[in-house]
Amino acid sequence: MPRPFTLQAVLDLMQNRSDQATQGLARLIASERDAKTRLGMLQQYRDEYDERFREAAQDGLRQAEWRNYREFLNRLDEAIKQQTEAVALQQQHTAAGQANWQQQRARLQAFDALLERHRSSEARRELRQEQKAQDELAARRTDDGHEP
Repeated sequence: MPRPFTLQAVLDLMQNRSDQATQGLARLIASERDAKTRLGMLQQYRDEYDERFREAAQDGLRQAEWRNYREFLNRLDEAIKQQTEAVALQQQHTAAGQANWQQQRARLQAFDALLERHRSSEARRELRQEQKAQDELAARRTDDGHEP
């Protein structure tokens, strides 16, 4: 009977941490994608609003309308700037999450390698025990006068 893997609890912990890191990375990637999507939508809206402003300017705008368009475009530019910063920050978080995931994965692989060595060692030990038992049985048969 094979002996239990003495580091099984640590292996289970490493598997749990690796799973958590994987889930965390997935959330970070989704957040980054969402932030980029919001940025793209803001940029598209800004471009569309700028086009409307140009068309309205060609038709003639009063000073108040001109000012309103410019102020709104400035607010959109500020929102785009803030969202660009949010995307950059989210990219940093994703990179850190990916580094953590890789680290947890490497640790898990190290313990998986130890488990495989343990299993191989136990299999060799069991084979030696079986061979020893067969040799003893054959020796007893020979001692009892029976030929194998």
